Amino acid sequence: MRLDGKTAVITGAASGIGRATAETLAAAGAHAVLGDIAVESGNAAAEAIRKAGGSADFIRLDVTDPASIEAYRSAIASHGRQVDIVVNVAGWGKVEPFVKNSPDFWRKVIDLNLLGPIAVTRAFLDPMIERKAGKIVTVSSDAGRVGSLGESVYAGAKGGAIAFTKSLAREMARFNINVNCVCPGPTDTPLLAAVPERHREAFIRVTPMQRLAKPSEVADAVLFFASTRADFVTGQVLSVSGGLTMAG
Repeated sequence: MRLDGKTAVITGAASGIGRATAETLAAAGAHAVLGDIAVESGNAAAEAIRKAGGSADFIRLDVTDPASIEAYRSAIASHGRQVDIVVNVAGWGKVEPFVKNSPDFWRKVIDLNLLGPIAVTRAFLDPMIERKAGKIVTVSSDAGRVGSLGESVYAGAKGGAIAFTKSLAREMARFNINVNCVCPGPTDTPLLAAVPERHREAFIRVTPMQRLAKPSEVADAVLFFASTRADFVTGQVLSVSGGLTMAG
């Protein structure tokens, strides 16, 4: 699956699934534009891609800030690049009982996991509509498909991202724009590393394949949706969870 000549924007690309996605798309021939609030890690990730023979830039991006999204979009446009692929990976969550969540916590989770992907997608959509071509992939979570203990608002936001994907896919089909969603299960990322060890062990025990996902395995699913192999696939949700979730 090759992406030669394509430009892909990847949010949350400084680490974890976002970084793995940027590396995978760049290895397939795309120019990867990494976006993240973590400037040092983001620049390091882009430099590592270039050292490996790929093409990449890093531009600071806060998906919760409309001004930052516009600056990101403008910077890409100023380089004369046409964005062909948008991958929404940036997100955040924390395991905590719902009754202990604060309203500020709700807002942060919803801003990062639902409103962020909506705003980033909107920023790059018009040129895709004009060209009648484009690929949009949002990395949600299986928590949004089946729920997750201690992550009620996170699961709600991720479920919203799934519904947004399906609805936008219906609107964009007439413009030949594919909109799909990848739902990881528990994945070996810095975010999961912040979860108590007993919770990580529990995730492994209940996963049929008896391990966590690798970020690169989630990135491979993104690559499929971003490639021409998925030209007749839209509005779909693909779980990468080692069999943990098998919802219809």
